[in-house]
Amino acid sequence: MMTARAPAPAPRLAPDRHSLHEWLHHWQDESDAAYLYGELAAQEPDPGKQEIYRQLADGERRHTELWAKLLSNNGRPVATDPPPSFKARILAWLGRRFGPRYLLPLLLREEGREVKGYMDLHAASRAADARQVSLTLARESAEHAETLASLAGRSSEPWHRTESGGFLRNVVYGFNDGLTANFGLVAGVIGADVAPHVVLVSGLAGMIADALSMGASGYLAAKSELEVYAHEIAMEKEEIRLMPDVEQEELMLLYQAKGVDPRTAHRMASEVMQDPQRALGEQVREELKIGEAHATPFKEGWLTGAATAVGALIPVAPFLVLPARAAAWTAFTIAMLSHFLVGAARSLFTGRGVIRSGTDMFVVGLGVAGVGYFVGEMVAKVF
Repeated sequence: MMTARAPAPAPRLAPDRHSLHEWLHHWQDESDAAYLYGELAAQEPDPGKQEIYRQLADGERRHTELWAKLLSNNGRPVATDPPPSFKARILAWLGRRFGPRYLLPLLLREEGREVKGYMDLHAASRAADARQVSLTLARESAEHAETLASLAGRSSEPWHRTESGGFLRNVVYGFNDGLTANFGLVAGVIGADVAPHVVLVSGLAGMIADALSMGASGYLAAKSELEVYAHEIAMEKEEIRLMPDVEQEELMLLYQAKGVDPRTAHRMASEVMQDPQRALGEQVREELKIGEAHATPFKEGWLTGAATAVGALIPVAPFLVLPARAAAWTAFTIAMLSHFLVGAARSLFTGRGVIRSGTDMFVVGLGVAGVGYFVGEMVAKVF
């Protein structure tokens, strides 16, 4: 009687060159992070924060060891404590020069990139050991990022990017682009000393081109933003599936930040996480701050294009109703005043002073007009 043989083990998939290169990249990144956390701990005057940074450095060293073991098991032995890269040494030098506040946001962004990278690697990798390592490190990197975010005074998950422009910003920047670009064009044509109707035709053609260009850019930017939102929501959904403990802890902290007591916050987060769809909606609303879309790419493109056309019309309009010399000086005066006003309006987004921001744009407009005029004059003389 023959005894049945045990089934042969499934063949192990050897990583390709691209995978090994990616693993080496993560291995060096984790080592660099450990080095930079050590630098951060050395510079931090607060003993409590020092200890947190030391713990984070220890965590990154463990991550380096995990990658070293994975690489070694797949025929690419490496050190468990590689020296820091040149980039890490430069960042450390800058950190020593400018203090912990310089390094902290850099490391926060790096942890955010690691979470994204490890989630993508987990989804794409064919090797079971690599999938396990990437999932483990995605969870731990998410915890590190949350710790750093709390130290930096931020509440949302730093690996998500959900900034939005807004209608007013599109109007102001579209108007600014049309005004500045067409002002330079009109000044250049005036500098070439051509007939007034040529200035008018050139200005109108420039207005249409600017409006179409900026409108298309606004459309594509809004479309890309919706695609980013969709990607972030899909990623959040995957995080809820793969890291429910981390997401539940995040929800609990969000509830506590709103004044809910810890026990109730824990119960509420636990109940929400029982329903993945409800949990996704809660996380999207509370963490990512993504609400219902109020604009379409077409509407954004039309608005930006129209604002650009209005701005571009300003240096051209006087040539529709005034003689050549009067039109030129009127266009210059109105355009310069408009540059100051649009610069002042931009202060709403940049946080700078109204006068300073307006003066900066006035100087930019003056420079554009001067360069355009002299270039037009030189071209006319040469040709």
